[in-house]
Amino acid sequence: MATYPVDRSIPKFTSYAISIVFLISCFSFSSTEAYDALDPTGNITIKWDVMNWTPDGYVAVVTMYNFQQYRHIQAPGWTLGWTWSKKEVIWSMVGAQTTEQGDCSKYKGNIPHCCKKDPTVVDLLPGTPYNQQIANCCKGGVLNSWVQDSGNAASSFQVSVGAAGTSNKTVRVPKNFTLKAPGPGYTCGPAKIVKSSKFVTSDLRRTTQALMTWNITCTYSQFLSQKTPTCCVSLSSFYNETIVPCPTCTCGCQNNITQPGSCVEGDSPYLASAVTGHASKNAYSPLVQCTTHMCPIRVHWHVKLNYKQYWRVKITITNFNYRMNYTQWNMVVQHPNLDNITQIFSFNYKPLTPYAAINDTAMLWGVKFYNDLLMEAGPLGNVQSEILFRKDSDTFTFDKGWAFPRRIYFNGDNCVMPPPESYPWLPNASPRPIFSILGSLMAILVSLTFLMAYA
Repeated sequence: MATYPVDRSIPKFTSYAISIVFLISCFSFSSTEAYDALDPTGNITIKWDVMNWTPDGYVAVVTMYNFQQYRHIQAPGWTLGWTWSKKEVIWSMVGAQTTEQGDCSKYKGNIPHCCKKDPTVVDLLPGTPYNQQIANCCKGGVLNSWVQDSGNAASSFQVSVGAAGTSNKTVRVPKNFTLKAPGPGYTCGPAKIVKSSKFVTSDLRRTTQALMTWNITCTYSQFLSQKTPTCCVSLSSFYNETIVPCPTCTCGCQNNITQPGSCVEGDSPYLASAVTGHASKNAYSPLVQCTTHMCPIRVHWHVKLNYKQYWRVKITITNFNYRMNYTQWNMVVQHPNLDNITQIFSFNYKPLTPYAAINDTAMLWGVKFYNDLLMEAGPLGNVQSEILFRKDSDTFTFDKGWAFPRRIYFNGDNCVMPPPESYPWLPNASPRPIFSILGSLMAILVSLTFLMAYA
């Protein structure tokens, strides 16, 4: 066994405690890493195609492709920003607009659309006049996920850039790209010049290509998106009366003393005024119903029935947010029996297999015009479905919480699960362990102390 030098002025017990903490920290992951194990290659790719040159610049078509399996951008939509490398201006745009014009006082006659060094661009709304549209524009910034609706997983706009280069050698790519959806969460890499995009005409008889193309790749991190979780999971079963709630203070704690208005009771006579007043203060932060978990979304997994060859689960998604309707919502579930789904009721379903040999992950979403809209908190603020699984004699069991999911995502964000020791157990199961992880570590430390004492 390798030995490490230890300062003898430190007691032996303390030095071994430090060593164990160090070993544990070696297996920790950075909280800001934009990597999703269930969608390892998911990203939003921005493609900037220069289509033709102008006397002082170029005309480009910018397209955002959402290559994420289940993470989408909902209303109020995406916001794209960058910094020009030189003194470029935007003469005109089709399919989008900048939020500010900037100082264009030095121009006479034709005034540019935007003169800012760091423009911010937003999508146009549905219903925009046709002469201001191009293909894949004008959706209010909504960008659907690749699995759920690949036909609407792209968004485009056209931009005419002036005071720029007029050839491949003189053009400079923009820098410092930012993507908000609508808040933080996405981190964009630098623009990289790639092989020019090619386009096939509608009659399939001719292929054209862009004069120049560069790509920007943006990845998502839930830890950058919000400071606290956004959803939690509760559990129950037919074989145990215990209903395991979401962990207390999962997404925050009720604090009406130092933070009045952090939540509102569902039967409060001031509910309507609270929702209106909260909206004027912060357009994006949720106003949730007062609960022990304080999460905007709760997913409840109930093991409902047991048959000879099958077993049945009921899933209920409840919205506790008074200020948000979730359109085109989706949920991702990881469970070892998802490779044997027999039937699913009132939800759409598609297996996700990022690792081809393993089929334990499924994406679920609502049926269009039926339950694809999760209403705000209240009597209608929930959707539910049931799943029928076929039993696998080699793996199936109700023992030790096997029937409950390993992981659940809602709208691409990982939901907080209850601790495993709190799961509903079979009536004849052995007593639950009373030692926590901290208790186990203390036991190891004590053992090491005795070993060192007798060494």
